[in-house]
Amino acid sequence: MSPKDLLLALVVVLAWGVNFVVIKVGLHGVPPLLLGALRFALAAFPAVLFVKRPKLPLRWLIAYGATISFGQFAFLFTAMYVGMPAGLASVVLQAQAFFTLVFAAMFLGERFRAQNVVGLLIAAGGLALIGMQSSGSGALGMTAAGFVLTLCAACSWALGNIVTKKVGKVDLVGLVVWASLVPPLPFLVLSYFMEGPQRIGAALSGIGATSVGAIVYLAFVATLLGYSLWSRLLSKYPASQVAPFSLLVPIVGLASASLLLGEQLTAAEIYGALLVMAGLAVNVFGGWVKARLAGARS
Repeated sequence: MSPKDLLLALVVVLAWGVNFVVIKVGLHGVPPLLLGALRFALAAFPAVLFVKRPKLPLRWLIAYGATISFGQFAFLFTAMYVGMPAGLASVVLQAQAFFTLVFAAMFLGERFRAQNVVGLLIAAGGLALIGMQSSGSGALGMTAAGFVLTLCAACSWALGNIVTKKVGKVDLVGLVVWASLVPPLPFLVLSYFMEGPQRIGAALSGIGATSVGAIVYLAFVATLLGYSLWSRLLSKYPASQVAPFSLLVPIVGLASASLLLGEQLTAAEIYGALLVMAGLAVNVFGGWVKARLAGARS
């Protein structure tokens, strides 16, 4: 990978890692479902006027928007609103990698490899350790509801990954932009019934510069810029060379949450996060290590 593209990969990691802190900041002034509606409305307009619609059936575009865009962030925003710390959210959300393996086996007939099983077991141990701290009494006051909802967000992301696999090669930027048309309406409907028109009106009429900045970051930096750069890297390099950079996102998430929000993890939460990261590393690099060892023996 060229130095320029390496820098772009690190920009994506930074944008997606800090994203969790920005969500937490945005939730201080805007309720979660309304925040989701505003994020994707801004991500869709005016971008749809300039980005060509990807060539795929409408049902797959809706499926992608309903899973990765709506489902993932409806659960994630609500999780962080009800007590999921930003740093831990960036770690637990990576369970999507293992949900993807399970769904790929169920819906696509893909088989588990040894490194997938080992990585899954290690990460599951880490998630169990983090989940045991979700009584609200830990250093960060993580709630059980926040933890479970973050896992639901990871599950929605994984379902979106299966949709992506089904549609095959497609312009990722176009997919993200046009799929962003799907979430605003269901977000607004849920916001109306669950958060109420008075709360919506109060949030919009009293919205401050911090909340506006958070929405702009989520729409343009985390969504449009992040996915644009990521798709560029995937188009130039093998996925096996690009995907490992995603392992850095939780590290940036934890570091930025500590520096900017003052979040401090308990010892158990640190060990759990390390186990999740170790499981992800085994899942990503296990096949390569196994092949190298087999080559060395032959």
